Amino acid sequence: MPLSGLFNLPKQPSRQSMSVKLPVVFALMSLVLLPPAVFAAGHNAQAEAITLDDVFASPNLFGTPPSAPKWAPDSRHFAFSWNNEGIPKRGLWLTSANGQALQELPLPDASSSLSEFVWHGDSKALLVLQGSTLWRLDIDDQSAQRLGDLGNGASTLGLSPDGSKVAYLKEGDLWVFDLRSKTSRALSDVGIPRLSALVIGRYNRPEREIGPGIWGGPTYAWSPDSASIAVHLVDRRQMRKVPFPDYLSAETSPNEIRRGYPGDPNESRQVGLIDVSSAELELLPLKDTEARQVIGFSWSADGVLLVDTASDTAEDRWLYRVDEQRQLQTIWHSHRESRIYTSFASAWDADGENIVFLSDLDDRYGLYRINALSLEESPEKSPARLSDSGMDVLSGPKITASGQIIYAANAPSAAESQIFRVDPDGGTSEQLTQLPGYNTPYPSPDGEHLAFVHSEAAQPPELYTTANAGGDAHRITHSQGPAFKDQTWARSRYVSFPSLIDDYTLHARILEPPVLEAGKQYPVLFGPMYSNTVRNRWSGRYSRIQQLLVQKGYIVVQVDMRGSTGYGRDFREEFLVDFAGDDIEDIVSAVEYLKSEAHMDTDRMGIWGSSYGGTLSIYTLLKKPGLFRAGVAAAAAVDPHFFGTDDVAIVRRPNTHPEIFLNTAARYAKNLEDHLLIIHGMQDQIVPFKTTAALADVLIKAEKDFDFAFAPGATHSWSREAHYSRYLFGKMLQHFDRYLAP
Repeated sequence: MPLSGLFNLPKQPSRQSMSVKLPVVFALMSLVLLPPAVFAAGHNAQAEAITLDDVFASPNLFGTPPSAPKWAPDSRHFAFSWNNEGIPKRGLWLTSANGQALQELPLPDASSSLSEFVWHGDSKALLVLQGSTLWRLDIDDQSAQRLGDLGNGASTLGLSPDGSKVAYLKEGDLWVFDLRSKTSRALSDVGIPRLSALVIGRYNRPEREIGPGIWGGPTYAWSPDSASIAVHLVDRRQMRKVPFPDYLSAETSPNEIRRGYPGDPNESRQVGLIDVSSAELELLPLKDTEARQVIGFSWSADGVLLVDTASDTAEDRWLYRVDEQRQLQTIWHSHRESRIYTSFASAWDADGENIVFLSDLDDRYGLYRINALSLEESPEKSPARLSDSGMDVLSGPKITASGQIIYAANAPSAAESQIFRVDPDGGTSEQLTQLPGYNTPYPSPDGEHLAFVHSEAAQPPELYTTANAGGDAHRITHSQGPAFKDQTWARSRYVSFPSLIDDYTLHARILEPPVLEAGKQYPVLFGPMYSNTVRNRWSGRYSRIQQLLVQKGYIVVQVDMRGSTGYGRDFREEFLVDFAGDDIEDIVSAVEYLKSEAHMDTDRMGIWGSSYGGTLSIYTLLKKPGLFRAGVAAAAAVDPHFFGTDDVAIVRRPNTHPEIFLNTAARYAKNLEDHLLIIHGMQDQIVPFKTTAALADVLIKAEKDFDFAFAPGATHSWSREAHYSRYLFGKMLQHFDRYLAP
C-alpha cells in the first residue's frame, strides 16, 4: 500500500447521526478464543514466565516464521525459506504439493546466507542467489552449479518465460543474465545513486531507479514472448532535499535525502518498455506522474500490457491497456472524493480478455471483473462483482491456469481471514480454509493445491497446504519448540459496544490471563494502538510484547477505531481529514465499556503505540487528560506539515484543507497531566525526529514533566531493529511498571 506508514486505513466527514448516547455502555457481543497452548497435552502450569530477554533471544522461543512459498511451474513442489531452530539465518526448504515430503536443501555456499531464489522453468531446479553469486540447484540430486557473479546489490530475480535469461535489479538499473552464455549485461542506464552515504531509512533511495516507489509498487515484468520487459521508472530529483543529521559519523553529517511534505511534488512514477535485444527504453505517456502512483502492471497471455494507476489522494483510479502503438487506452476510471487509501490490485483473467481487480466500489472491498477489449461505454462494460458483498477482500486476485480466482477475505468477522475460490463468471464463493485466525493464500499454478500461511493471536505463523478439491489442511512447519508449548499464553476475547458519539458499533480485542483471579482488578494497557488491530493473528514482535505484558499482570486492549476495514465504507472513510479526532472518541467509548467489567482497574490504565499508534497515544493524553494515567508515544506524528507526500490520502493538501494542518500536538501541550514517555529514533525519515524535538521544547516551556527515550541510529522501524528495540521496549515496560504497578 503506497502510504507513508503513519496511518493504516480510512476516514471522512461523518455522515452518521451524532446524537449523544446515555453513558450506559453494554457488551453486544463477547467471543472467547482460548489459545491451543492452554490445552496442550502435558502442559506445564508452573513454567517460568517469559522476560524481555526471552522476547529478543536467539534461538527464539517464538520461532522463525516461514516465508511466502514459491510454487514450481509444474505445481508438484513449492519452496520457501525458514529456520526450524528459531534462529534468524534462513535455509531453503522444499516440499511436495501435499506437504508430505519436507526437506531442507543444502545451500551451495555454506558460508553465505540465502538472498533469494526463483524456480527454473523446467521445475527441476531452483536458481539461488547467495551474496552476489547465482547458482542452479537441482532438486532431485541436490547438485549445485555455479552460474556466475551478478555483482554486489543484485536483487529481485525474474526468469524469462522462455527460460533463457534471468532479469535482476542492480544500482538502479535492470540487468539480464544469459543462462546459456553465463554473461550479464545492463538493459538500462537510468540509475542515479542516493544522496547520502548512510543506507538506512525508508526515504533513502536512489535519485532515479528502476524499482519500487518509496511505499511500494511494481518493479518489472517480462512479456510472455520474452522479447520485452515492462519497467517501473522512479525519479526523485524533483523532491526537496531534507537533512537527517547523522551524529554517529566521525563528524556530524547532514545526511540529506529526498523527502517531500503534503502539497510537494511526489516522486515521478512512470512505466516504460525495454526491448531486450536492443536495450531501448520507451516510456508510456502517463499523466501527472508526480501525483499518481503505479499500483501495478501485468501482461496478458497474448502480450497486452495492463497498467493500473491511482492518484496519491486515492480519489481516482485508472485501468489502462497499452495498444500496438504504445498508447494508453482507458479501460475503466473511478472517482470518489471521499476515498482514502489505495488497497488496490489487478490481474488478467485466464481468458486474456477480462481483468479481475480489487476495489472499493461498494460498501466492502471486493473483487470485480471487467472486459478489457471493449472500450465502448455500455451496461455490459460496468464491473461485475465476483466476491461476496458482505465481506472485505483482503488480498489481490490470484488466478490459476484453469481460471479459478483465489482470494482472502475477512470472514466470518473482521477479526478473521479465510481463503475463498470463485469462478471467473461469478457465482457463490467457496471457502477453502477452516482454521480460525488469519490465512494468506498461495495457490499452485494449476489450482489443484493451496499453500497458505496461518497464524492466530497466540500462534505465530506456520505453513500449511491443502487440496483445493477438499480435505483437511496439512501443517508443514513447526517453528516453536517445547518451551513455547509449556507456557500459558493469553486468551483473546472480542467484544462489541456502542459509540458514545454516533450510531456506530465499535469493536475491541482483549488479551488477558486464561484464568482471572476472583476479586482481583488488573491494570489495563491499550496498545499497540493502530487501525485494524482487532484481529485474530500474530503480529510479530508486538505480539511477543503483548504476551509478556499479560504475564506481567496487565490486561491488554486494542480497539478498531473508525478508519479500520471490516465495518463498511462509511466507518472506513470517517478517517479522512480527521486524524486524532473522532478516533480518539472511539477510545473513550472503549474505556467507558471497560468500566462494566469488574476485573478491569480503569483507574490504572495506560496507552501506547508507534507511528500513527504513537500519534493516537500522545494526542489522547493531550486531548483527554486523566483518561489514562500513563502513555508511551513512539515515532509519533505530531505535526501534519511534516507528514509525507503520500499522506495526502488522509490529510489532503494545505491549499485544499488548511484546517487539518492546524492540528498539531503542540497546540494541546498545556493540557498534559499524565505520565508521558516519548520514544523516537533520530534516523526516522517517516516522522522526522525534528518534530518530536520541537514538541518536547514546547512541553518544557509549558513546565510539563515528561520522559524522553531516543536512539541515535534508530529509524521509524525501531521495533524491528534488535538492539534499539530491546532498549526502547525496556524503557516502555519500566514506565508502565512505575506508574501502573501490576
